[in-house]
Amino acid sequence: MSETAFEPEGIMAQQIFGLPVDRETLFSNHKKIYKKRVEKRQRKLIVKLPFLKPFLKKGEKILLITSGYSPLASMAQYLTGFVFIYLKRSLFVFTNLRILHILTTPAYRYKGAIAQMAYAGCQSISLNGGTLVVEYGRLGNVEKFKGIPISERKKIKALLNKAPVSGANSDLAERIHLCPRCGHRLTAGKYICEKCQLKFKSKLFARITSILVPGGGYFYTRHNLIGSLNAVLEIFLLLFIGVTLNDTINGVQGSLFYGVALSAIYLIIKIISVIHSNHFIYEFIPRVRRLETTTSLQQRKNK
Repeated sequence: MSETAFEPEGIMAQQIFGLPVDRETLFSNHKKIYKKRVEKRQRKLIVKLPFLKPFLKKGEKILLITSGYSPLASMAQYLTGFVFIYLKRSLFVFTNLRILHILTTPAYRYKGAIAQMAYAGCQSISLNGGTLVVEYGRLGNVEKFKGIPISERKKIKALLNKAPVSGANSDLAERIHLCPRCGHRLTAGKYICEKCQLKFKSKLFARITSILVPGGGYFYTRHNLIGSLNAVLEIFLLLFIGVTLNDTINGVQGSLFYGVALSAIYLIIKIISVIHSNHFIYEFIPRVRRLETTTSLQQRKNK
């Protein structure tokens, strides 16, 4: 016997924490049968999304929330290794119109970066094992989002079978980053919102800080834990390089070899830092930590 879901009446039947949802879909499994464990999981994730309401369009409803990882360039992913989970944790919100991609911390706290994948701009969206594969209409570009939980894969496949993908070669045929303050579409390479003038961190400063400051690229892109580890490693390497350089000057046998080896390791670490920080910049990181919506800004100005 299937379980019976609690169904509130009136306007609250269509909302959870102020967010418009399709309860019948959100709290059911892939066979449209209500499951208490599904509701528990979805409520646990939707609590992480109080900021989302201004981003949703008229008539848009949340169908499913799941977790995974943001796409990473192959070189960057190879160099990331075990910290991949720490660096690229994300939430994915499936609605009747699109998939919202939200960057988070490992604890699923919002990092102030959000993007959309509109069904109308996709040639196809499929689930290959635990990887969400999105092929866009424009030029057939493909992005892969790994780490989709096993418990939600069947339901995602069921939703994707009904998703209105059209493969339209339009301006929606790509993953579109949205301004975290006003929701306006952001343009790659432009580190300011054209509508509300919110400024974002830039690739130039990411490179400079990565090169000049131990762990600087990670600190600049707000990955403080890995930045601290990287900084300690760089400082130790610099100290040992200094020691081997002094030994080389004093004619200590074998010191030149060790100095060259340590310098090569230091250079590789710097290159990895630059690659990572540049990749994070593509996700549009606001310069300010505390974001205000355009509504709250206008209210403050009118006081």
